[in-house]
Amino acid sequence: MKTTYRVTVMMRAVAFLLMTGSLFASETDKRIESTAKESYVFKTYLKGEDIQVHSQDGVVTLTGTVSEETHLTLAAETVASLPGVKSVENRLEIKDGIPKINSDAWIHMKIKTMLMLHRKLDGANTGVEVKDGRVILRGEVNNQAEKELTAEYVKDVEGVKDVDNKMTVRKAPAKVRQTLGEYIDDASIYAQIKLALMLHRGPSPFETEIIVKDGVVTVKGKAKNAAEIELVGKRIGDIPGVIRIHNYMIVE
Repeated sequence: MKTTYRVTVMMRAVAFLLMTGSLFASETDKRIESTAKESYVFKTYLKGEDIQVHSQDGVVTLTGTVSEETHLTLAAETVASLPGVKSVENRLEIKDGIPKINSDAWIHMKIKTMLMLHRKLDGANTGVEVKDGRVILRGEVNNQAEKELTAEYVKDVEGVKDVDNKMTVRKAPAKVRQTLGEYIDDASIYAQIKLALMLHRGPSPFETEIIVKDGVVTVKGKAKNAAEIELVGKRIGDIPGVIRIHNYMIVE
């Protein structure tokens, strides 16, 4: 009788734990899905894209369509950085397909995305023309420094052979895209950094360890020289949401 009672109690306890674990997993999955959709990346860069986020026990599947290749990376990297996510299966498709590597369309896409990732630049109002890898920049900027920085960043994009900077300086400076008080979540900061390092020439983001905590970025990895280390810091420091950088990269 006692043995039967003990077995019954144990079975009930196991059932309770399984039910509790299932409820906890369900709540975590809901939190992952809602947090992804409310992230800065999804509400800014991926606004209007047809993306479904489904989480099952921390394994996330992304389905739907996006307008360009870089949005695949932004979506996956953002979700992968969320608490509770174990892995991400990216099934997103590009509406019009992926442009041929090093084609003018491919270079144009990368330049426009890169410009949007840097808060000191006005990517939305920068005209970009690409012909045989040679780029013409048009539009207005707030000052000469912004004009020069835009050209510098564009020259750093893979595939660009030359830049003809025809941008002009505004008589009255426009408002900046990001306010100092704007909150940007760590997952979005991480995703933007990974994509920026992919677009710029230099150390690969896959060989660079990046940690983001409350907007403070820690970078580790190897570089060919001190100039590369400085360059990585410069590229990351201009990403929306980054407050401070601890650069622990070393020369290999």
